[in-house]
Amino acid sequence: MKNFIATSIGKKFAMALSAIFLMVFLLQHFLINITSVFSADIFNFLSHFMGTNPLVQFILQPILIAGVIFHFVMGFYLEFQNRKASKYEYQKVRGGANSTWMSRNMIWSGLVILSFLVLHFIDFWFPEMNYKYVEFLPEDPNRYYEELVHKFENPIRVLFYCVSFILLALHLLHGFSSSLKSMGTNKTYVSAVKNLSNIYAIGIPAGFCFIAIFHLLSNL
Repeated sequence: MKNFIATSIGKKFAMALSAIFLMVFLLQHFLINITSVFSADIFNFLSHFMGTNPLVQFILQPILIAGVIFHFVMGFYLEFQNRKASKYEYQKVRGGANSTWMSRNMIWSGLVILSFLVLHFIDFWFPEMNYKYVEFLPEDPNRYYEELVHKFENPIRVLFYCVSFILLALHLLHGFSSSLKSMGTNKTYVSAVKNLSNIYAIGIPAGFCFIAIFHLLSNL
């Protein structure tokens, strides 16, 4: 197994596996956040469950953080290897002949998404860790909705949030189908995979943008 991961195919497979894992998390995150649009009580209940469940906090959360770190480190490494392998100038000039703009610029969208994740950690995860494990404040199951709404009071923050998700959509449009292909999806299902990836890549980021704009307008 170790030798397989060390190969080029193995690295791409590991990269694809981490991408699928992160996309499952993103879907789960969206399904919880969208409830804030129509019910503060449901959002508080789900957030409280996720924020206090030992399985989520002490097993799934560390796995998620490790998955994020692995995905970005491996992504930058593979990008470096790909650029290093492009020895001939004509390959660079004609790079768009057999690839999309997004596939050639995944590194840049990835950097913006990474900066957004850092902001997201600063906005939500660090305050949550401080609340529970530094200040040891009493748990309030009704605090989550107000904390979320407060984050979307600033139009500049919402703009950056939405731009980040637009770039995430572009990143996913290439990455989703590429990940499934790297994991050996049968060619018979390529069309279905492409349709599924397009729905996910556009729908989920658009949904997150809708949530942010909804709360921004609600705060006016």
